[in-house]
Amino acid sequence: MRYQFVDCRWELGSPGRGRERYLAGHVPGASFLDVDEDLAAPPGRAGRHPLPAAEDFSRAASRAGIGKGVFVVAYGNMGGAERLWWLLRHFGHDDCAVLELDAWHGPLRAGEEPVEPADFTPRPRSDDTVTAPELAERLGELVVVDARRPERYRGEPNPIDAIPGRIPGAHNAPWNEPLPALPEGELVAYCGSGVTACVALHRLFLSGRVGKLYPGSWSEWEQLGLPVTTG
Repeated sequence: MRYQFVDCRWELGSPGRGRERYLAGHVPGASFLDVDEDLAAPPGRAGRHPLPAAEDFSRAASRAGIGKGVFVVAYGNMGGAERLWWLLRHFGHDDCAVLELDAWHGPLRAGEEPVEPADFTPRPRSDDTVTAPELAERLGELVVVDARRPERYRGEPNPIDAIPGRIPGAHNAPWNEPLPALPEGELVAYCGSGVTACVALHRLFLSGRVGKLYPGSWSEWEQLGLPVTTG
């Protein structure tokens, strides 16, 4: 088995910023995957970062040097690394870990990397996501986790959410804070668009719990006329 570092840095509202940071300095040998272009489908009715189609993710992962016999070490910011971790598991590749870039004490290298392409074969799972209709129908029985910052969870006006608020009954577990204690039960995580929710799911996984992702997250929910809570 060989190791492949993958840089997943990005910046909300600034397309291309992640690649700029990668070119300025990255872990030697690391490839780059863009959250907006490679780890999501185009935005629309399904939200700002819908899940990519299996064939599209397969091409991106293969280009980044990910395939059978490759252990992926993802790093990034704002949930980019955890999004790759979640997508790899969703598409059947469990050999992946997340590294905090601040924990890297080795050198950084600028410029492009000659990454050897691999052959990624997707094997999509069907038991790790929940749709908006299913979530709306099961609100009373699921432990719903909102990974957005507290002010967005409370429904305070902000430039990101068209309709401020949260899914009724959701527990706040901000992606940039330690994971709080959560009730027992079947877990579902969401955020603004399905990226930082993967941070909560990764932390839950490390603690021995399994949760599902609501991929459309708030950017889909707010479009559907579904119940909203504020305060």
